[in-house]
Amino acid sequence: MNKVGYYNGTIAPLEELMVPALDRAIYFGDGCYDASTFCHNRMFAVKDHFDRFYNSCRLLKIDFTMSREDLLAEIQKVIDANELDHGMIYWQVSRGTYTRTHAFPPADVKPNLLMFTVPCELTPTDTEYQLISQEDKRYFYCNIKTLNLIPSVLYFENAKEAGCQETVLYRQSFGQKRVTEGAHSNVLILKDGVLKCPPRDNLILPGITLKHLLMLAKQVGIPTEEKPFTLEEVFDADEVIVSASSSLCVRCNQLDGNPVGGKDPENIRKLQDAYMAYYEKDTSSH
Repeated sequence: MNKVGYYNGTIAPLEELMVPALDRAIYFGDGCYDASTFCHNRMFAVKDHFDRFYNSCRLLKIDFTMSREDLLAEIQKVIDANELDHGMIYWQVSRGTYTRTHAFPPADVKPNLLMFTVPCELTPTDTEYQLISQEDKRYFYCNIKTLNLIPSVLYFENAKEAGCQETVLYRQSFGQKRVTEGAHSNVLILKDGVLKCPPRDNLILPGITLKHLLMLAKQVGIPTEEKPFTLEEVFDADEVIVSASSSLCVRCNQLDGNPVGGKDPENIRKLQDAYMAYYEKDTSSH
């Protein structure tokens, strides 16, 4: 199998996996998730992804009591059942299986754990993305990795229909367009040798790849800055970067049909090289 499914301890081909109709993930999206790539049959950045996952459970008040050690053991079973030595591992927890009601189910209803693997390749470092901008009209819990992703689905579909690979979302604030993130990635810019990203507040998902880029930038001598920037600043940036689990540091060359970036290839290369070295070390050192 190269698409492995898992539900509450049962492992099966993903296409054959059965989930109860009353799992609250189905009718409320009542749950949270995380995902990472794996290589050499080892999940990448375990601690960082688990920190975010358990924090999402806490913020959603989902009583997920499985220990980190046990969760990693279950994830490893799914990875080991995969025929490929690399790919994407996704896992989610819902509030449980119970008759549809907005109130939380009784305390004896336990969370459901679903996982699967799918083939996935890291985006080549010489890839360049084209972007569109869209107004960010989501709610104010973007820091929680919930299953409620309809806005992101629509934003990404709009980008796809425009022939682009991602979007730059912005919120209107005091006449300015404050950049938040992409439909399923974080957005950074390089300007005057400084790597800049929006604040990791409730308006964006605190990306693990974003966290690593900020860490690696400091290691290779690139200063970093976390504070709001505008869509106008993206157009004026020396480089525009998209980061996600399988797209570690992708340069963007177009926004809304206008050329952007292309002015600091040296620092882009430093970040990409540092990240690939970090990725290889982390997935081969367990």
